[in-house]
Amino acid sequence: MRTVGTISRGIRAPIISRGDDLVPIVVDSLLAASREEGFSFRDRDVVCVTESVVARCFGNYASVDDIAADVSAKFGSDTIGVIFPILSRNRFAICLRGIAKGVKKIYLMLSYPSDEVGNHLFDEDLLDEKGVNPWSDVLTLDRYRELFGYPLHPFTGIDYVAYYMELIRSCGCEVEVIFANHAAAILDYTKNVLACDIHTRARTKRRLLKAGAEKVFSLDELLTAPVNGSGYNEQFGLLGSNKATEETVKLFPRDCQPFVNELQKRLIEETGKHIEVMVYGDGAFKDPVGKIWELADPVVSPACTPGLMGTPNELKIKYLADNEFGALSGEALADAIRISIRSKESNLVGNMASEGTTPRQLTDLIGSLCDLTSGSGDKGTPIVLIQGYFDNYSND
Repeated sequence: MRTVGTISRGIRAPIISRGDDLVPIVVDSLLAASREEGFSFRDRDVVCVTESVVARCFGNYASVDDIAADVSAKFGSDTIGVIFPILSRNRFAICLRGIAKGVKKIYLMLSYPSDEVGNHLFDEDLLDEKGVNPWSDVLTLDRYRELFGYPLHPFTGIDYVAYYMELIRSCGCEVEVIFANHAAAILDYTKNVLACDIHTRARTKRRLLKAGAEKVFSLDELLTAPVNGSGYNEQFGLLGSNKATEETVKLFPRDCQPFVNELQKRLIEETGKHIEVMVYGDGAFKDPVGKIWELADPVVSPACTPGLMGTPNELKIKYLADNEFGALSGEALADAIRISIRSKESNLVGNMASEGTTPRQLTDLIGSLCDLTSGSGDKGTPIVLIQGYFDNYSND
């Protein structure tokens, strides 16, 4: 019996720039790593490439002026509400600069005590202490300061309220801040609204329109086409963008499916093995200390090859050991579990023996593993090779 299961390897690659041909770079990096480390490729290995380098090599960038032009054209108004943005210098601040340059006044409505992905303005226990109901209470800036003061984010040391206000004003735009968790609260200030939430954007937009909003756009509706020759993303717009410079953002990559298809074809040619491929962004997991839910991208994976579609179909070994084979031990127990795994049904939904296995999409699980492997800093491993992910206890 094999003694090792899943292995995740971060693969170093050259620094990737605009215009680079990414497919041969990925293939060459993998082959060089296999020679150096002495591993061989297998059928159903998974090669994952971070969305960042895909977008970079395709040159999918936009400037704050491009964003401003699109905001101005879509709203045709001097005043808008900007609601439910995440608190991030990397993810949203440059977008906010572009938004602010496209109008004359912003009513900035922040959710509290945290944004959508778990960045906290203040400790949520203060809600109880101060007698604030976050589902109904709308707070002005003065009331917010009176109740909660000037708290700093525990990791970044930033007062995001002050930071976003100063950023907007630096663009020559007026700003008024309110705090609320129900979208329609913004309509007391303006009927033109930019909804900046990520995963709840469709519901937010629907509720605003039902409540009487006149113009509502979400971030996935900005930069869906080139503006003055800029990059764009027809599906996700500004969602999934990252700060590139103080004046530009790198957009979420487009045309990812042709890329993964071509990369899979080249890998099969070079290795003789059927290797699955996906592009990954943020993982989907929550930090128990900072309380941040990592997924600030619209999806974990914008594209994958067909073998990565679907969900795991697994039996819970500890359930089998404790229940069906509770009277067995040693090699007899191991053999019985192997036989059960080899003969399992193709769809275990509703089967008690699969209860407790992770009910998530394969791309979300694998993308989270990749995000943890590659990190977001200076590891220099934008490629991840995962081996043995589809193995189980019955594989020799």
